[in-house]
This record gives sequence, structure tokens and C-alpha cells, in this order.
Amino acid sequence: MTRSGHRTGTAAERKGVFSDVQRLGHGGPPSAASRIRLAGLLLLAAHLCLVGWLTLRPLAVPWVAPANLHPLATIRTDLSDGPRAALTGIGGDLLLLAPLGVLLPLATGRLHRGLPGTVTRTVFAGAMLSVVLTLAQSGVPGHVADVDAMLLNTTGVALTAGLAFPPLRRRLRHRDGGPGRTVRSGSGRLGTERPGTGRRRHAGAADDRAGSGRTDGAGTAEVRAADGRVAGRRARGARSGSAAPRAAGLRLREGTAQGSTPRTTRVGTAP
Repeated sequence: MTRSGHRTGTAAERKGVFSDVQRLGHGGPPSAASRIRLAGLLLLAAHLCLVGWLTLRPLAVPWVAPANLHPLATIRTDLSDGPRAALTGIGGDLLLLAPLGVLLPLATGRLHRGLPGTVTRTVFAGAMLSVVLTLAQSGVPGHVADVDAMLLNTTGVALTAGLAFPPLRRRLRHRDGGPGRTVRSGSGRLGTERPGTGRRRHAGAADDRAGSGRTDGAGTAEVRAADGRVAGRRARGARSGSAAPRAAGLRLREGTAQGSTPRTTRVGTAP
């Protein structure tokens, strides 16, 4: 690739970036990623309100079981009580924070980030939220702290983040313009091209090539016209220069044919 090609690509990239900044700065229409993030934030806020109402509202109960600090003790009790108790106890704790496995990555704009890091951060955030809820339940009437509830809540977040989020992420990325690909910039550095950036860059490069083609064509036409004018002047000068000697020669021949002019002899008186 020539140096002019590097300048063209860099100018096209700057043009695409500046157009995006101007569009966002002047209140242009939001992109697909912005709409997805906004929808994720709204759904996340609604889900957290529902979780707070289910886990932190006071309950009027005649008695409360002691807090469970032994892992898997409540799970074994629910399994021994039958399928309905297991479905209500274990299934309810699994589903309580499970939507966070999808809503947290969407709300934080991690649609085009690495999948392992996104899943790890999501599971950690879900575990921290479960710890906070469990500690807060210890002071609410009708609720007790249960370590098995934290384990089941974190497992639910991990299942949705690892099983449900990857296909949804793939579908949204293809809908948004495809996954980013690794490209090499004009300075030789490697980077990731975001969806839609390649199309903007190629369109800008095509515009630059078209503009440079028009400029080169106009410049060539002007050079040709100037060369034509110079050649015309030279031709006229050559014709006028050759006509002058011919006219001088013609006058010389006419003078020779008529003969020399007779000289006048002066006559005087001798002293």
C-alpha cells in the first residue's frame, strides 16, 4: 500500500469518527448498541425493584427458623421434603437473580467485549448482590440469613450468563453489524474494528478516491490546455519569424532590380 493510500484510509477513518461524534453531539438518532443498552438498564432496574420487594418486605409469620450457616443443609432438607418443596425452595432461589446473567452485560454495554471476562464479571456481581441481600434479610421481620440461598442465587446467575447470554449476544452482534475484526492501522498497530466502522471507512475511502479522481482529471485537463496555448504561441512566433526574413529578402531583390541610386556631382568654381 502506498503512502497516499495510508493517508486516504486515515482520513476516511477520521471522517467516520468525527461524523459519529457530531451525530451524538447534536442529538442524532441513537445507534443499535445504545438502544440495547438503554433497554437493558430499564429491565435491570425493574428486576432489581422486584427482587427488593420479594426479599426485603416484612412478613407476618408465627415463627421463623434459625439462620442457616452450613452449606447445603437447606438444600438437603428441601430434597427430603419432596419434589414440590424442592421445586419451590431450590427453584425459587435459582430463578431469583438468574435474569442478571443477561441484563447486567446488556446494561453495562459489554455486547462487544470478550465473553469469558463478561461472564466472570457478571457472576461476581451476582454473588456480591446475593451477599448484600442475605445480610439485609437478617434485619427484616420474617426473613433469615441462609448461605444456601447465596449459593443458589450465584448458580442461577452463572447458568444464565454461560448458557443464555452467548446465543443472545451472537444474535445481537450479527444484527448490529457483525463481530469486530482485527485490522492494522496506517501506523502499523493492531486494533479491533467495530461493527459498521469498516463500511464507513470504505465509503469514506471511496469518496476520497472519487474526489481525487475528479481533481486529477481537472488538473490533467488544465495542463493539457496550458500546453496547447504554449504550443500555439510557439507556432505563431515561428510563422512570424520566418515571414520577416522573407519580406526583407523580397525588398532586397526589388532594390537590386531597380539599380543603384545615381550620385549627384557637385560643380563649383575653383579658387
